[in-house]
Amino acid sequence: MKKHYRILEYALSSLLRRKYKNLALFFIYTLIVCLLSSVMFLTHSLKQEAINVFIDAPELIVQRLLGGRHDLIPLSYVDTIKSFPGVATVTPRFWGYYYDSLTGGNYTVMALTSNASLNLITGRMPEEGECAVGKGVAQARQLDINDALFFTLASEQKLMLKVVGIFTANSSVLTNDLVIFDKNDVIRFFALDKAKATDLMVKINNESEIATVANKIKRTLPDTRPITRSEILRTYENVFNWRGGMALVLFCGALLAFFIFAWDKATGLSAEERQEIGILKAIGWETSDVLTLKFWESTVISFTSFLTGVILGYIHVFEFGGTIFVPILKGWSILFPPFDPMPYIDLYQIVVIFFLTVVPYLASTIIPSWKAAIADPDTIMRT
Repeated sequence: MKKHYRILEYALSSLLRRKYKNLALFFIYTLIVCLLSSVMFLTHSLKQEAINVFIDAPELIVQRLLGGRHDLIPLSYVDTIKSFPGVATVTPRFWGYYYDSLTGGNYTVMALTSNASLNLITGRMPEEGECAVGKGVAQARQLDINDALFFTLASEQKLMLKVVGIFTANSSVLTNDLVIFDKNDVIRFFALDKAKATDLMVKINNESEIATVANKIKRTLPDTRPITRSEILRTYENVFNWRGGMALVLFCGALLAFFIFAWDKATGLSAEERQEIGILKAIGWETSDVLTLKFWESTVISFTSFLTGVILGYIHVFEFGGTIFVPILKGWSILFPPFDPMPYIDLYQIVVIFFLTVVPYLASTIIPSWKAAIADPDTIMRT
């Protein structure tokens, strides 16, 4: 241990002698790790947000299609679906989107249902002529209990509602853009047909029968599209994986530059470094000692850059909202009120970043050092 301590002490002094070169290396290395970790942290956080949105979602959602597009579904379909074995309940849902020109946010307006998994921060759930808003909407519009909230779609579609509740939920995405109305207010505001709903929520007694019930609904009501909760989660996961990959492609030039740099390190040492190794060999250092020295030098640079880059990536995503990558990963959802990603970190991501950045650099440093260390000291110092 004392020997390794002395070698580490010498390695630190050697790095300080070439401080400007190593500082430039540290900056580039840290930047690469920061960009890579930012993309992976934000992608994983958004996927976890999507999971939290749908963790309490119904096992099955039934929509009606008209011309290949989502259309209102007749309420008469409720009794038909209820008659299927295995179906516990069928609940109509009434909802739509509303663009708020004051904040530039796209809100989801939904009628209150009995199984809504919302946690009230203050107030209560609305009755007719009232509304409850998510925490993000309340912050964007600076709303408090008993404030008035005005909505307008057209000259005949206007509502002024009293805010009676502010809520949160498992996902900050859900609380940011959701506004809860009474069912009659939703129907009146969106001018919906009273005999139709936006879609139907179906609760199944046995989760193993979800696919069977969905097939029965599709056969009996061919103009419908049953969507299972697992399909929604899988779609969101694939979308964010694809967008995360696209973000990495945009910065592949920086990654490529780093790999070229690592390859350049592997092709040989500088004349100064080779001369240093020759001197150390001449004064009695063993090949293993030289390799230990170079290992400690590479470890200090790579681990310091890795930890700094990961910490900066964490701060960029979870303290500043990942401003560089959010437009790429969220897509059209940038119309939503801004939200702070919840800090979800997967150990697998850290390991991937480590093997993409630290391992190549260590290998590219040790290999040329080993080639120089096994050579004759006199030959090394003459080259």
